[in-house]
Formats: sequence, structure tokens, C-alpha cells
Amino acid sequence: MKVLFKSRTSLLFAYLFTFIFLSFAVRVGLYIWSLPNLSFSPLSFIKIFGVGLFYDIGVAIFFSLVYALYVWLVPKKLIGTLFDKICTFFIVGLTLFITIFACIAEFTFWDEFSTRFNFIAVDYLIYTYEVVENINESYPIPLIIGVLVLVIVGVILLYKKTGVLKNTFQQRTPLWLRSMMIAPLFVLALLYMFFVKNTGAEWSQNLYESELSKNGVFSFFAAFRSNELDYNTFYATLPKNEAYHVLKKELIQRNEKYTSEQTDNIRREVEGISDRKPNIVMVVIESFSADFLARFGNQQNITPNYDALTKQSIFFNNIYATGTRTVRGMEALTLSVPPTPGNSIVRRPNNDNIFSIASILKQKNYDLKFVYGGDGYFDNMNTFFGGQGFDIVDRDRGNPLSDNIKTKRYPIKDEDVAFENAWGICDEDLYKQSLKFADSAYQKKQPFFQFVMTTSNHKPYTFPDGKIDLKQGERESAVKYTDYALGKFLAEAKNKPWFENTIFVVVADHCASSAGKWEINIEKHHIPALIYNLDNRKEEINKLCSQIDLLPTLLGYLNWNYQTELYGKDVNKMNAGDERALIGNYRTLGLLKHNVFTQIDDRKNVKFFNWNDQDKSMNEMKGKVNDSLKNLTIAYYQTASERFKNGKMKQKGK
Repeated sequence: MKVLFKSRTSLLFAYLFTFIFLSFAVRVGLYIWSLPNLSFSPLSFIKIFGVGLFYDIGVAIFFSLVYALYVWLVPKKLIGTLFDKICTFFIVGLTLFITIFACIAEFTFWDEFSTRFNFIAVDYLIYTYEVVENINESYPIPLIIGVLVLVIVGVILLYKKTGVLKNTFQQRTPLWLRSMMIAPLFVLALLYMFFVKNTGAEWSQNLYESELSKNGVFSFFAAFRSNELDYNTFYATLPKNEAYHVLKKELIQRNEKYTSEQTDNIRREVEGISDRKPNIVMVVIESFSADFLARFGNQQNITPNYDALTKQSIFFNNIYATGTRTVRGMEALTLSVPPTPGNSIVRRPNNDNIFSIASILKQKNYDLKFVYGGDGYFDNMNTFFGGQGFDIVDRDRGNPLSDNIKTKRYPIKDEDVAFENAWGICDEDLYKQSLKFADSAYQKKQPFFQFVMTTSNHKPYTFPDGKIDLKQGERESAVKYTDYALGKFLAEAKNKPWFENTIFVVVADHCASSAGKWEINIEKHHIPALIYNLDNRKEEINKLCSQIDLLPTLLGYLNWNYQTELYGKDVNKMNAGDERALIGNYRTLGLLKHNVFTQIDDRKNVKFFNWNDQDKSMNEMKGKVNDSLKNLTIAYYQTASERFKNGKMKQKGK
């Protein structure tokens, strides 16, 4: 060990120990942060820090490889020269910068998602404008950069004081000895790359314990490598014919019949007699949890308008979001499909002309608009909605890829924007766009459908001054502003000639947070949803249902005759015992039925949990297997994954 720090490799191994120490410090900080969600035991404590050290060592080795290669191969005669010092300080300084920046970023990411870096962090690298602006608006960047630079300078001074730099530039260690000291690092790197999986850190049922055991950088690259998950490779399966048999028995409702006897054809004819074509405005509210509402016990009075609407509408009090990201909500509400593993279909290639709610509306000559306050390039929104036939209304920020759509695009002009942050224009400005295009469609005497996606209820939680009585920058303030803007929008819509013939669907894309003790936290998927101004109907729907059921239920109220390939069902035509909710995240998927949550994951595991809606607790039902629930859960996800992968979701003739 002594020779490692008294030779040319002195700085290399000093950096390795520095990385491990900083990673340990991050884990300690996150551990203290998470104490309320941990059930302390000596064994779990040892596992968290022991497993964590194993992953930290692997990442430390990866981060050191560039400098290790330089130290290994630089000729002996160049050691200690000006060239050597410049190269050394550049490589090590840059590596330290990335290391310390990643450590700081871990805390900001944990603050929002309560996990180590995952596929969300991978996605964020693609959308640099929104992410950089959001960071700049949410955190004191100059202060952070200043602290980062000071830490780097401090580390280098420590290296100097301890003689590390002196040994690095004065010890002319021969190549054979350097090879003996450095080659094992490359061997270990290969072993980590090919044999160590991020899932190895997921030893606990408590999500926080597993996440604390990970290294954020290792998790990041693991997510990067597995950003798509093939269902048949990673998940429990049924024989194809059996999976479709189970699914088709599940989907069919009393007013439907299948149009084909083909095993994998799920197209149904839905019986109806109405020819009415009301306008439909679907407002999808960013990060809007059910527990923000007074209806569910919130006493902060931050959603007075939505609370009032629940008593004037068809209100769904037991509906669950399929996922934890906006693109999952979009997928569920437009395609009405379960959340297949990996990326949302919204973000995948070859996702145009899929059978969706738009397919049904286009047959009835609806004008389709996707109205978004940010640049729809983000998360591939424009390409997805354009591919389903929606015209795009969004904030053009000059990204050329934003124009890669197959329909019309109407960029929101600067003069139409009173307030804007990293994610988009404020909700009030967004609703003005909705009103403008509703007026236009009305003048053309064409029924319209709008998918309106808000952004104000998103970090940095900023909005126009003077609108509400809470200060900027806090989640509750953004919720109250979002609710204020919604109330103002509906008040203005009431003065429009098209209002009487317009139905408003107001639903969340997902909850404000998904963090909890379990891989999937059911209470963190509970969202509000309502249908307003539908024949003055006022009722509360208590049935357990999924986000994918919302628009099929609306079509049921309209009593339309149409053909469907949607997985969603009309809640009002569910038979006794049919109630269920489909809930998933990136890798773990599940089905809630009655009080049992059936969970499947990418290690081919199938688990059953007892869900207590009163105290929001989950308890694994170890040793118990319910074949009916197991097969139903697998059938939903297996067929949905297979249908997208093989192009069966595409509209016929397209």
C-alpha cells in the first residue's frame, strides 16, 4: 500500500480515496435526510454502507481510468516536466470538478425524486435548456459553483501538503512497476462493467434503503444502458394465446363485441345511438396530487376552485395515475394503455398513427390541438402528438427538431406571454391560447378537442406576482396559483358562445411526488379527475379505476357508437369485481384490484401485497399466490408491450 502513495501513482490513488470519501459523505447526508422513512436496524445500516462502498469503489475506478491511462503510458523522461504538470492538473482538475458536481447534484435530485440518479436524469441530459434554466431558477448557481471551486482548490492543496503532488512529479517509477499497480484497475473496471448490475443494490423492500445503497453515477449509467426494457426478456410471461385470452375476457363490456375472432385482435364495436359532438377541453395539470384537495383532507385551502368543481361535476375520487412522469400521463390519457416498461411510448421512436382517442375523434371530424406552454420538443411531445394528428400550439425556442412534426404548428408569440420560466409560460397565458383556438374552431363550426398541458406547478414554482396570497418558490404556492388560473379560465370560458356545448375534463398527469418506502407507492399515484359541464351532471364516482379509463368513460356518457382498441374501460359499465388500477414506474409494474396489489418486475418476480387504503400501508403476502391476479397482471402488460413492439397498435391502413 505504501508504494502506491510514494510513487508516480500517488495522485491517482489519492483521487480514488477522495472519491470514495466524498461518496461516503453523500451517503451519510442522504441517510440523515431519509431517517423518517427508515426502520433502523444494525443489519440494514451495515448493508446500506457496505453495499454502497462496493459500488463507490467501482465508480471511483471508472472515473480514474483516463488519468490512470495517462500515468501508465507517459514516458519516464516527461515525468515532472511542464507538459506533465499541465496535463495532470487539467485531467485531475476536470475529474474532480465532475466528481464534486455529481455529489452536489445528488442532493438536488434526491430533493425532487428521493432516488439516486435514474432514467429521469438520463432524459434530462437531452433537454439542456429546460433543465439548465430550471436549475438556474431553483438554486443559487453562483454560490454552488463558488463552493465547488473552493472544494477543488482545497483538495489540491491537501494533496500538496501531504506530499502527493511531490511524489507524482518526482518519482520516476519504471513502466513495469506502474503496470503492476495500474493494470488491476482496468481489470476491475471490466469486471464491474460486465458482472455488476445496479439491481444488486436493491436488497430491501424499503425503497430508501435500496437507493441509499446505490451510487448515483453507477445508477445513472445503468439507466443509460437499459433505457428500453424488452418485456419478454425481463418479465414473467404467459403463452401468447393465453395472455390474449385473459385480456380479451377482461376488456369486453356489456355494450361491446369483438370485430374479429383473431387471437391478438382486441378491436371492439361499442354500441351507442348518439350523434352529438360536444367540444372537449382536457386540462392536464402538472404534478397535481389528490391530497392537495380539501376533499381528501387538505386544510391549507390551496385548491378552492377545484374543490368547488368536485361538487359541480362528475368527480372521480378513486382514480390512479399510471406513472410518475408527465409523459406517462399523456400516454395513459391519449393511448389508454398500461404503462409498458422502459420509456413511455411518447418518447419512443415509431410512435405515430397509434390507435388512440384521437383516432376516434378524427372519425367524427374533430379539430385536434395539443396546447403546451413550453417547447414541445421536450420529451418528444410534439412528435408524438403530431403523429396522432394533433396540431401543435407551443412555445417555440428555436430547436429545429421541434418542427419535425406531420401537422401544423402554431408557436406562441412573445407578445402573448406575460410570464415565463424554464418549463414554459404561466397557466394564465396558456389558457388564453386555449380560448383563442377554441374561438377559431367555433367560427369554423367544427367541434374541437384540446389537450392542454400546464406547467406552473413545477419547480421552480414561480408565477406572476399579485395573483395569490402565498410567496413564490414553494410547492403549495404553485398549487394555489394553478388552481387560481384554472378558476379564471373557466370563468372566462363561460362567457364564450361555445361554452354551453363544451365539456371540460380536468385531471392530473401524475402526483407531486412518488417517493415512499416501496418500489411502487400506491398513495403517490392517487390523483383527482373530473368531467365538468356535461349536461349539468353532478355525481361522485367511487369505483377504483385507472387514468386510462377516463376518456372511455366520457365516451360512454356521450353514448357514441365507435370502434376501439383502447385498454381503458367505461367505469359505469364495469361489472361487480371489475374495478382495477394499473400502476407502474420505469421497471416495476402492477395491478391494484380489491385490496391486493400484484407486482411484477424486471427480475421476473411476481409479488402480492395487501393494500390498506385507510393507513396507506402495504404488506407483502409472502408464500401466497393468486393465479388469477397474476395472469391478469401479466396479460395487461405483456400484450401491451407486444402490441407496440410489433406495430399492432398502429391504425389499420396507415
